Amino acid sequence: MSESEKNTFLGYGGGERTRRFKFGELTIEGFSRAPIKSFWRIPELKLGFDLGWQPWEHMGTPRWFITHTHMDHILALPAYAARRQMMDMSTPTVFLPAQRVGEAQALLTAFTRLDNGRLPCRFVGVMPGDEIELSRELVVTVLKTYHSVPSVGYIVWERRKKLKEEYLSLSGPQIRDLKESGVEITYEIRFPRVAYLGDTTARALDETPDVYRADVLITEMTFVSPDVTAEMLKTAGHTHLDDFVRRQDRFENKLIIAGHFSARYTNQEINARVRAAFPDMLGGRLNLWL
Repeated sequence: MSESEKNTFLGYGGGERTRRFKFGELTIEGFSRAPIKSFWRIPELKLGFDLGWQPWEHMGTPRWFITHTHMDHILALPAYAARRQMMDMSTPTVFLPAQRVGEAQALLTAFTRLDNGRLPCRFVGVMPGDEIELSRELVVTVLKTYHSVPSVGYIVWERRKKLKEEYLSLSGPQIRDLKESGVEITYEIRFPRVAYLGDTTARALDETPDVYRADVLITEMTFVSPDVTAEMLKTAGHTHLDDFVRRQDRFENKLIIAGHFSARYTNQEINARVRAAFPDMLGGRLNLWL
């Protein structure tokens, strides 16, 4: 991994570090530790995932995708809306599970009364299978995840238009004429760029194979110790290090960021257990967000 792709620390927020990782043309910023806070931002895509914290410099991002409404994933929502209002920015758009839109709006309404100021925010409820068009080049799909409250995950796709094979031999003017006559001369291809799971059991991985193909996978790995049972994982709605060991041959991702480790573990213990399981860190692709 090149020097430009190594991570750096941006400072401290709420007692925990905000990290930045350069990976090709993408910058991944944020931090995640259960049950303290989870927040991520990819400025080049003009979007973020989860709002467990809101660094001042993140308020310029106009779209946020919330996986679920546990406090460590949504606590900073009022601060985000308030800062954009204070700085005369446009109304932000926040996507979240459809079952929780009413409660999220009620939260901002309560803070509006407490703060005696407006907190404009556009909420969009989503369900697994939904598609959200961000631009001509980018679309987000919503995944089903398995947690203790309604939850979803997201994949950001890059899409491109390709000329259909039967038209490859035509000249420029011929292609133009066909297009102007209304003939569909292209087809769409998609590339999964970033997959974000939020909190979930490993079932979400297996039910959405595209997660394994994304250039960047941001995933939780809440538990790493052997004292956690399968029943505990199912009840809590989380993954274990062993879930990744059993699936290690399936990960085609160029970068895998694992975070949301339980606060019961020290960074030293997490490092030791993960590196014992993956001595080469999946060929250097596995990055622990500590």
